[in-house]
Amino acid sequence: MAHESFNNLAAFATVAKERSFTRAAAQLGISQSALSQTIRGLEKRLGLRLLMRTTRSVSLTGAGDRLFRTIAPRFEEIDAEPQALSDLRDKPAGTIRITASERPAISVLAPPLARLLPDYPDIHVEVVVDYGLTDIVAERYDAGVRLGEQVAKDMIAVRIGPDMRMAVVGSPSYFTQHARPQSPQELIDHRCINLRLPTYGSIYAWEFEKDGHELKVRVEGPLTFNNIGMRLHATLAGLGLAYMPEDEVSPHIGEGRLIRVLDDWCPSFPGYHLYYPSRRHPSPAFALLVDALRYRVTTG
Repeated sequence: MAHESFNNLAAFATVAKERSFTRAAAQLGISQSALSQTIRGLEKRLGLRLLMRTTRSVSLTGAGDRLFRTIAPRFEEIDAEPQALSDLRDKPAGTIRITASERPAISVLAPPLARLLPDYPDIHVEVVVDYGLTDIVAERYDAGVRLGEQVAKDMIAVRIGPDMRMAVVGSPSYFTQHARPQSPQELIDHRCINLRLPTYGSIYAWEFEKDGHELKVRVEGPLTFNNIGMRLHATLAGLGLAYMPEDEVSPHIGEGRLIRVLDDWCPSFPGYHLYYPSRRHPSPAFALLVDALRYRVTTG
């Protein structure tokens, strides 16, 4: 690519990121008129409108959005590389941004971070709780946490938790009034506590498997929540059956506050993984973090 073309694309990426010619020009150290001329020249060469401009705002066209999503990560890599080389000379330092839902943030990330960070005071970790399937590249995260089956194939995935199982549970008071279901299909006759998360886009269908036969059941009931804590509280109160991570309800099952049903329909599945772009060059700080989070099977 010619040097001039590279500079024009860099100018476009800055405008697209800032959504402002004023801020972009200041960041690039050029005048607004020169920047506008650069963008017009790029659009003319491509034969496509990339930006929609008004006196108050700048927005991307469809073509502009596609170009920005393609080139922005490359420019970020270029900008990050000098810092990565500098990190090789220095002690691990810097800020690492991770997105995760609430449950793995508390149960999987927090314990190893508590062990790692006191020994490395120059490493700062920002954990943002988000229930959606966040695009970590577009949102400028260093890494994300998802269940193994949800990680995109073009990402590096590092296992940070054990396999998981789900459990269908209800309180003893609920089962004094309702028969225990013997198959997932019988759940449609029960009051169930539903889950709605951005990950699924709608009410989550309970997933089961037995002897190679997979089954999804859309249940109904009086309550729908978007987090584990409220579902657990409602289940303990006898308001319905819930489909919960096994380790969240095991203490309550052991102490008799909850009763488990359909156990043989709930096989294990891959647990939480840390994922990040395959083209990312890990800094010493990030490499330390990955090693601290990596799941290791303990024996004995």
